[in-house]
Amino acid sequence: MQKVHCEWGLSGVELLREHAAVIVIVDVLSFSTAVDVAVHRKARIHPFPWGDDDAAREEAARLGVRLAASRRAGGQLSLSPASLMKLNPGERLLLPSPNGSRLTLACGEATVLAGCLRNAGAVAAKALNLAQGRDIAVIPAGERWADGSLRPAIEDLIGAGAVIEALGFDGETEAVVARDAFRAARSHLKATLLNCRSGLELSGRGHELDVEIAAEFDVSHCAPVLRNGAYEDAA
Repeated sequence: MQKVHCEWGLSGVELLREHAAVIVIVDVLSFSTAVDVAVHRKARIHPFPWGDDDAAREEAARLGVRLAASRRAGGQLSLSPASLMKLNPGERLLLPSPNGSRLTLACGEATVLAGCLRNAGAVAAKALNLAQGRDIAVIPAGERWADGSLRPAIEDLIGAGAVIEALGFDGETEAVVARDAFRAARSHLKATLLNCRSGLELSGRGHELDVEIAAEFDVSHCAPVLRNGAYEDAA
C-alpha cells in the first residue's frame, strides 16, 4: 500500500531516499518558494550548496549560467523570491541555498520536487503521477541553529502539511501531524509566516515581501521537478 512519509531535514532525506519513489523538498522561507517563482516564469534553477563562493562561481561558469547573489546585496537575483520575479523565460540560474539546495542534492535516485504553499496542489498531483503507487516522502527542510544543528521551522511543517493534505490519503503519524498543522494554520497563513521566527528574521532584514509571497496558497500551477541537475516545470 502506498504511504506518505514526513521526516525533517537531511537526516530525513537519508532515512527515506532508498524507500520513496518521489521526494518533495519543502523549504518555504525561501528556497522552495524561490524555485516556484522562477519556474513559473519558465526559468531553470540549478541548486548548489551554500558556503563556498569560489566553488559557486566556478560551477556557474562551467554550466554557463547566471549565479545568484547574496540576498544582502539587494537589487540582484538572489534567494529572495521577489527578486526572481525579474527572471525572463529560458534563463538559467545557479542558486546557492543552505537548506533546500543541500537537501535536493542528497536525494539519490528518487525523483525530486520542490514544494511550498504556493504550489502544494500542483506538486501533490505531480508526485502522485510520478510515484505510480510507490511511496512519497515530504521533507520539511527546517533551519539551522548557530551550532549547525537542525532548527525545526513551523513554516516548513505547515508547507509539508499542505502538500500532504493535497495528496489526499493518510500517511504515517508524522505526516498526519504535519497535515493537521496546515489545517490549523490555513485560515491565517500570512499572519503565521510573518510572526514565526524565520518570518520575523526576514522581515527584520527588509524582506517582508518575500514572506508575503511565500504565504500565498495554491496560486501556482507549477510542479518544479529536478531534471539533469536543474529544477524545471514538470509539465
